[in-house]
Amino acid sequence: MNYLYDDMKEKLRDIIEDNTTIKGKIFGYSIQVLIILSLVAFTLETLPGNSESTIQALNTFELICILIFTVEYILRIVISKQPFKYIFSFYGLIDLLAILPFYLKGIVDLRALRAFRVFRALKLIRYNKALNRFHIAAKIVKEEMILFFIITSIFIFIASAGIYFFENKAQPELFTSILHSGWWAIATLTTVGYGDIYPITMGGKIFTFFILIIGVGVVTVPAGLVASALSKAREIERENDLKKASLSNKTSQE
Repeated sequence: MNYLYDDMKEKLRDIIEDNTTIKGKIFGYSIQVLIILSLVAFTLETLPGNSESTIQALNTFELICILIFTVEYILRIVISKQPFKYIFSFYGLIDLLAILPFYLKGIVDLRALRAFRVFRALKLIRYNKALNRFHIAAKIVKEEMILFFIITSIFIFIASAGIYFFENKAQPELFTSILHSGWWAIATLTTVGYGDIYPITMGGKIFTFFILIIGVGVVTVPAGLVASALSKAREIERENDLKKASLSNKTSQE
């Protein structure tokens, strides 16, 4: 009995997790199409003046999507060698967020939960090799990005405090406190510069010049980190493909 159960799990694992086989590709493409259609339906729901029949059809389609996504989620837990690792993984959480709004609509305000349905778009990452590289790259560059955000947070605080001391007396209604000055610091460090708040004192302008120079680095550093990580991710992916091909050749020869 256990042998049959394990054999069934292995066959399901080949279909659900291996997108190199014909059955795996059919399953993967079917889920991708369903994700896209569910997002289109979600978009159509927001149109004003939908007729009762249209609303009913969209609700029915949403129910079908939820049932399929729920079955997929349960199956992934069943076939997983480490179920709890999957549940709390990036993909596991995304799969849960894709169906959670439906099951909580009677408990929590549905309007707040509807926004979570957009997370279904992230489910597409699993089925696309190019997008999946970003997931691998995120793991590679995780520590560097955490350090980068810590340093950026420190710079935001320094910029907020600096502009406050330069501009508070000249523009007390805009630079009321260091916290109020935080908006200017974020907009300036990211080089967005909305222009709604800007320095008028000489000291504030000089200080802004140096913050803008730092801001150029704030924008370019993560881009460089991600580009480097994507390059490494492509190498890892190529090595994995070669290993799979080698293993497949050995199996066929045996």
